[in-house]
Amino acid sequence: MTILVTGATGTVGRHVVEQLVKRGADLHALVRDPAKANLPAEVTVVQGDLLDVDALRGAFTGVSTLFLLNGVVADEFTQALVALNVAREAGVERVVYLSVIHSDRYVNVPHFAGKFGVERMIEQMGFNATILRPAYFMNNDLTIKDVVLGYGIYPMPIGSKGLAMIDARDIGEIAAIELIRRERAATPLPLASFNLVGPDELTGAKVAAIWSEAVGRTIAFGGDDTAGFEKNLRQFMPSWMAFDMRLMSERFLTEGMIPEAGDVERLTKMLGRPLRSYRDFVSELTASA
Repeated sequence: MTILVTGATGTVGRHVVEQLVKRGADLHALVRDPAKANLPAEVTVVQGDLLDVDALRGAFTGVSTLFLLNGVVADEFTQALVALNVAREAGVERVVYLSVIHSDRYVNVPHFAGKFGVERMIEQMGFNATILRPAYFMNNDLTIKDVVLGYGIYPMPIGSKGLAMIDARDIGEIAAIELIRRERAATPLPLASFNLVGPDELTGAKVAAIWSEAVGRTIAFGGDDTAGFEKNLRQFMPSWMAFDMRLMSERFLTEGMIPEAGDVERLTKMLGRPLRSYRDFVSELTASA
């Protein structure tokens, strides 16, 4: 009985691997470059990617459960469908898929729509799966730490509706718990889907206040200029991706990312502890500043 993890070297994937190792799982990881993977010795590293059908066929040998995580790339939907079809061909029935919260509502946002399509294919293909739908990753804000500290501005246009930001470490642990539950079940478990959220609904003003408290000086919220956000992103990512991020931020402004009733309680029970807060995240981030 073996779990295969894709996206194993990324922000979430590394935490999934770490948590699975702690739980004694027989674990394989699909990576592009094993020499750079830097994964625990207990992990069997398999070279390949989600468009390499031959590598996938080899990677799925002996695998019983798949953790499917693929990044925001232009061919994300194709990657996921190739992986699912090869998994089914190999007899894999148990899947945990990392989607995104409100994938069914942010319908004009490319990477949300793509993940919603993958969710539908998981259902139609008959997998016994858990679909995890995380909200905005707190860890995204690692990339703007220098802007916050250097210019005194929190620059993300997250609006005033509220985002239930979640720590990637909590996502990784919850995913590992769910993978183990499915892997060790005597019979395949039915399809399930639930949101992964943090304990607080954060607005731009609230986030700026948290940063202000942490650094002992005023940090201002930079406002909701989504066009300016896209322009800045285009300096270090492809234009299609920057536009995708702009479309997502516009939905932040109109809808936010609000948990459903019982989401926080369910996750707290799964973890056996409180969810990590954004305040704790910022405290850790600024302690080494």
